[in-house]
Amino acid sequence: MRTSPGSDLTEALAERVRAGGPLRLEGGGTRGFYGRKVEGAALSLAGHHGVVDYDPSELVITARCGTPVSEIEALLAAENQMLAFEPPVFGAAGTLGGAVATGMSGPRRPFVGPMRDYVLGARLMNPQGEVLRFGGTVFKNVAGFDAFRLMAGSLGCFGPILEVSLRVTPRPRIEQALVFEMVGEAARTWVTGLMGRPLPLSGAFHDGTRLHLRLSGGEAGVAAMRSELGGENEPLETWDAIRHMTHPVFQGPVLWRVSLPPTGPAESFETSAWDWAGGQRWLAADSVDPAVWDRAARLGGHATLFRGQADNGQVFQPLAPGIFNLHRRVKAALDPAGIFNPGAMYEGL
Repeated sequence: MRTSPGSDLTEALAERVRAGGPLRLEGGGTRGFYGRKVEGAALSLAGHHGVVDYDPSELVITARCGTPVSEIEALLAAENQMLAFEPPVFGAAGTLGGAVATGMSGPRRPFVGPMRDYVLGARLMNPQGEVLRFGGTVFKNVAGFDAFRLMAGSLGCFGPILEVSLRVTPRPRIEQALVFEMVGEAARTWVTGLMGRPLPLSGAFHDGTRLHLRLSGGEAGVAAMRSELGGENEPLETWDAIRHMTHPVFQGPVLWRVSLPPTGPAESFETSAWDWAGGQRWLAADSVDPAVWDRAARLGGHATLFRGQADNGQVFQPLAPGIFNLHRRVKAALDPAGIFNPGAMYEGL
């Protein structure tokens, strides 16, 4: 299946890029809260939209960066397919390019893998206005480096992501949502045990008071697990609120996302809400506490100011010098002039 992209803006984008930077890449504008503030002229990618290719039998869809995620998911749903990594969508204008650039995965992540595992290929524009192609549209691509996976979570620092090919999956035949009255750490231990078994579990979220589980699969398997686990039924819409971060635990002027080893100690984060079966913690606050970065690092994890910025503009976990230099080398290879979203992740990148 191919659909019209409207007007192809590739050459217009190339002319703007060749004119020089720095450039602040923009899509639907729904994720502008995330990352460090970028100083530069706006380069809108929202008009570069449309599904390039979609063959349901091949389980691959290719679309331009400005295509709304909602449009892609509606097309997939008509074929009983989906984006398994469940990217959060923060508004109808949210685009595929923004979803890939921020690299966010939803509540299925620990059960199906992160977004980057579903990116099969990408087209990127370099500072000369040339279009570079990485990867392709097959599941196992051994040609060259997996540079296309670097696009997931890059915040546009390597250049405008013009087009992305994604692996899609069939939708589960049935889903069931359950809720349990259970404290956070006891719930985490229980869920860890469940994940060691071949069960149709597709979501485990704790809101600080109650544990929410989602079951997905065939009728018999879901019914058997539902009978075994107990708990109370709750609307599946609860998982829409978790995925799209409209649940009350995500509210507040400052929101931290803390990634920790799911089976390791949580210490000062024990009472926080968590997702990803305990691997991702959420802390809503009124102000920024820089000590969170140190606390997360001591536990073998890292923290991100998902919403908000420190006084020095810091958002992401500080990097060790060797890792930071590696980031700089990749940036220099793809964007040597440093014109694309400079400083969106770290100062100097």
